[in-house]
Amino acid sequence: MQKKVYLCTEFCNLCAMNREFILINIIGFDKPGVTSAVTEVLGRYGAFVQDIGQSNLHHQLNLSILIRVDDPSQSGDMIKEVLFCCSKLEMIVRFTPLTEEEYAAWVGRQEQERYVVTLLAREINARHIARVTELVAKRQLNIDNILRLSERPNVEMPVEKRHSCIEFSLRGNLPDREALQRELMEVSREEGIDISFQKDDMFRRNRRLICVDMDSTFIQTEVIDELAMRAGVGDEVKAITLSAMRGEIDFKESFTRRVALLKGLDESVKQDIIDHLPITEGADRLFSVLKKCGFKIAILSGGFTFVGKYLQERFGVDYVYANTLEVENGKFTGRYIGDVVDAKRKAELLELIAQVEHIDLAQVIAVGDGANDLNMLGKAGLGIAFHAKPKVQASAQQAISTVGLDGILYFLGFRDVQLR
Repeated sequence: MQKKVYLCTEFCNLCAMNREFILINIIGFDKPGVTSAVTEVLGRYGAFVQDIGQSNLHHQLNLSILIRVDDPSQSGDMIKEVLFCCSKLEMIVRFTPLTEEEYAAWVGRQEQERYVVTLLAREINARHIARVTELVAKRQLNIDNILRLSERPNVEMPVEKRHSCIEFSLRGNLPDREALQRELMEVSREEGIDISFQKDDMFRRNRRLICVDMDSTFIQTEVIDELAMRAGVGDEVKAITLSAMRGEIDFKESFTRRVALLKGLDESVKQDIIDHLPITEGADRLFSVLKKCGFKIAILSGGFTFVGKYLQERFGVDYVYANTLEVENGKFTGRYIGDVVDAKRKAELLELIAQVEHIDLAQVIAVGDGANDLNMLGKAGLGIAFHAKPKVQASAQQAISTVGLDGILYFLGFRDVQLR
């Protein structure tokens, strides 16, 4: 049943000798002083603000104020003054009375669970939004707020350099959360956009530790492939690497086989690899912001310590766990030192670092691309498959495949305007 909206003259006739709840909606061209002018009038009549919200899209203001009036005898005069005030400001105003029962029902709905859906891509079109919001509507989830996290896109900028991100705040009861998460990931893969679905609890904006895979995540190469090319065994090693990342063979076995092929290679190639290291897009921005916000950063890698140590110094990484190649007389022996950092070890290290830093696992972010990252992604409160292999994408609850590492900032609720 549609609720009737009353203008001033109609509303005055409804005043009763009980406290009143009134929803005031103000729309028009945005200008400084609208909120100040309206609340000044309401304040003179002793109105209590039960809720307030405002949005501004291309200079069009939409301001809503839900007030409580304990002395309804003055409501008529108050409404007239608000109407006159808005007329002077060239704003349109509507008043909607609410019963106490309606207000109580509204308050009760605030106890429902809250979620956040984040859409991220180089460009977002209307179909992307339609597909996501259709899934939300099917489950009777209410969209409380829509917020653009990215800056307004510059259409003159090349598409490959743009970021477009929209955040939806949802409210409602959701018995099939995992099913919705799967469906959103299906839309993500079909439409070529990134979608994050998270519970909007106290941990979501209070992450404190990020654990990042190195090869093909932090950097845009597999270091063992770089070593293999210089040793003349590139094709053999690359074939084993791909098989391992797809989860077809055990990581430790594949690692041992690949390292053995490096026997006799001069260790001086390490510096050449570091000098030509391709850092992943967005890494500088991501880790600079997170360090300023007090995050701990860990590299958990099946790659090699000599690259991890370089990244640690350059980006201020707090922890590095990777594999060490054995060297004798300036040559690689084809063996490694210590235990292999494989999938199981990565998950253990994530838990250990969180424990040492007194950080709840719900406050941990894990980022990786390969099958040996799945355990780590599953342990973290926010596990993100980054430009991941198909097997990893199929298992992930969150994924980034369209932009660089700084896309993670949007999943944490950061806005470009805050980071500028």
